[in-house]
Amino acid sequence: MYTFTFERPTAQADALKLVQAGGKALAGGQTLLASMKLRLAAPEQLVDLGGVKELAGVRKEGNHIVIGAMTRHADVAANADVKATIPVLAALADGIGDKQVRAMGTMGGSVANNDPSADYPAAVLGLGATVHTTQRQIPADDFFQGMFATALEETELITAISFPAPKRAAYMKFRQPASLFALIGVFVAQTDAGVRVAVTGGGNGVFRHQGLEEALGRSFTPEAAAAVKIDSSELSSDLHGSAAYRANLISVMAQRAVAKALA
Repeated sequence: MYTFTFERPTAQADALKLVQAGGKALAGGQTLLASMKLRLAAPEQLVDLGGVKELAGVRKEGNHIVIGAMTRHADVAANADVKATIPVLAALADGIGDKQVRAMGTMGGSVANNDPSADYPAAVLGLGATVHTTQRQIPADDFFQGMFATALEETELITAISFPAPKRAAYMKFRQPASLFALIGVFVAQTDAGVRVAVTGGGNGVFRHQGLEEALGRSFTPEAAAAVKIDSSELSSDLHGSAAYRANLISVMAQRAVAKALA
């Protein structure tokens, strides 16, 4: 690693000042620390958010679950309010990586990083969540902007994410066996405003699938999902799977997610 200074503030205001002065926010460190070891990132100052207690925790507000940015995956998975109100979110968190990753990784860190194969972005976009920051509130549809890109400014921190409870929802993913990221993950949610379908692992970032949403809006059944032709022309292709393979996985995972949501 390169030489850097390390700060561990205990108040959000102090953390924000350090970030605004040029410090690099450190959440769970699952991506940033690995990047530093490989010398792909070389921040001069790290601002560890782990000591800012106000950024962690889960609370219920009406029909919404609000989760602090520094809440660990394992804590989301085990939280009683999440399990009772949006059980799919608890199940998704429990399926991220391995125990070590779930013990250290944070929701805010994952969403801010926006890895194109990450699970949490699918939940945020699939449920139409709202990302709360130190400056504003950003709807999920406006937040994700491509591979590792979001609407966040350099001096802006995620403080919490608010998830509305759906009528029914499910998430199914086909894991890449080495990384445990989603080779393809499909999040399906039936809400008061209609059906939302978010796909992760298929391209440059999480995206909504209009064809599946329209079909499932007319008939929320696995058969309706199966009838949708998945275009592979804009999907990624690599050593783990071709674009055509990923297109087939989107169809299969969507069908399974709908069936699970109806169970």
